[in-house]
Order: sequence, then C-alpha cells, then structure tokens
Amino acid sequence: MSFKFWLNLRPEPLTPFFEKILIAFIILSLVIFISAHFFKKKDKKLFYAKFLDSMASLCLANFFIGLLLLFFTYEMIPFLSSRFWFLFWATGLLIWLYFIIKKIVALPKISKQIKEEREFKKYIP
Repeated sequence: MSFKFWLNLRPEPLTPFFEKILIAFIILSLVIFISAHFFKKKDKKLFYAKFLDSMASLCLANFFIGLLLLFFTYEMIPFLSSRFWFLFWATGLLIWLYFIIKKIVALPKISKQIKEEREFKKYIP
C-alpha cells in the first residue's frame, strides 16, 4: 500500500473482503458493548466495573465511528471516504486500548491494596 493510496481523496470502493471485515468489526464492537454494559449493570460494585465501563465506552465509540466510515465508503463520498480516516481511527483505537490495558495491569495492585485495607479494618472497632 502506497502513500498515494492512503492520501487519495477519491478512493476506490472497499473490496468485498475488507467490507466484510469492517462489518464484522462493527458487529463485534456492538456485541462487546452490550455484554460489558450488561455485566456492569448487573453488579455495579464489581471489582472490574471501571474496566467494563472503559470497554463499553471504547466499543460504543468504535461502533459509531465504524458505521460512519462504512457509510462514507459505501456511498463513496469523496473526502470522507478517504483511507487516512481509517488510519486516524486505528491510531485512536490503539491509544485507547493502551490506557485500558494500563488499567488492567493496575488491577492486581488495587486488589492487594483492598485486601490489606479489609484486613486492617477488621481489627478497628
């Protein structure tokens, strides 16, 4: 893929293969959003509630962005169907995932801290 491919303001339509991949990603984002939202609603005091909230936000945002990009490429709207929007989308997704993974890595430390706090409070009248 060349530099001209990514910066072309009037790109070719998506190939059926990549269109199906984009649709699958959009559906996957919706499914993950619904499941994360369901588990978060089920037990708000869940230890992983912040993680589930972050995942739900990520998936909902990517669902709508993916739908917009799919619509623009399907309708072949000149500037808005450009391929560099996919690069911006992927970059934003990776940055957001970095912060979510950072939260996941911090969870064992927080869990240990909560256990120590409970152990300490057990002896306080």
